[in-house]
Amino acid sequence: MAQKATIYKVELSVSDMDRHYYETHKLTVAKHPSETDERLMVRIVAFALNAHPQLELTKGLSTDDEPDIWQKSLNGETDLWVALGLPSEKVVRQSCSKANKVIVYPYGGRTAEMWWEKVKNSTTRFDNLQVTHFSEADTVELAKLASRTMKLQINIQEGEVMVSVGDSIIYVTPVEWKSAV
Repeated sequence: MAQKATIYKVELSVSDMDRHYYETHKLTVAKHPSETDERLMVRIVAFALNAHPQLELTKGLSTDDEPDIWQKSLNGETDLWVALGLPSEKVVRQSCSKANKVIVYPYGGRTAEMWWEKVKNSTTRFDNLQVTHFSEADTVELAKLASRTMKLQINIQEGEVMVSVGDSIIYVTPVEWKSAV
């Protein structure tokens, strides 16, 4: 019998001084049985970095043709497609044709660096693609914050991300490997 997703309740307060966005989002996050706490927390930080009233978590790992997070316009077009991990060159190409802007958040240390070396030359033609890396040290620390019910405060200023849960504070420094035009 297949395992079911584990449900996480997240109250996410975002204070993004860079974009002047200040909101609290109540998220119900389904953690796929094969998903790690590290990936779950990267997904929540990626949500905060792109927070918007129309931004939504999708089924993620449960479906092949959806990103982890997306934002759709009122007429149904995909304005933003957010993918986590190390998507194949084909998936990157397909994503860039489906959305106005695509952001990939690779993580995983040396594996992510090797992935980027392999795909970066083939991504230069995509003006709507942004690739922003999270270091392994940052994501391992983020994973330690995961719990079934979370109240997270994420502050973003000058590209730096401060994630706090209770008395725990973690600083994350996303590194842009490729920027969208």
